[in-house]
Amino acid sequence: MVGLLRAMRPVMLTAKDQLKDQIEVKKHALLKSFAELKADTRSDAISARDKVKAKLDELELYLKTGWDKVNAETHAKLDQWLHKD
Repeated sequence: MVGLLRAMRPVMLTAKDQLKDQIEVKKHALLKSFAELKADTRSDAISARDKVKAKLDELELYLKTGWDKVNAETHAKLDQWLHKD
């Protein structure tokens, strides 16, 4: 019974966990958009694809050492990345 009560208790996410979850949502949306744009050969689609790729590359740069190594400076950069258009 104790284990069940512990399992049902809500877990408070840290700011880092919340940021990670939000970034994962945006990353998956960008990956989906990139995949859709890849098939489109129109020049405006190519331009949009390049912008999406640049956003994904920027994210990879910030996370190159992994989430465990995210410091305050990188956290701030990730937060800015998340809230850019």
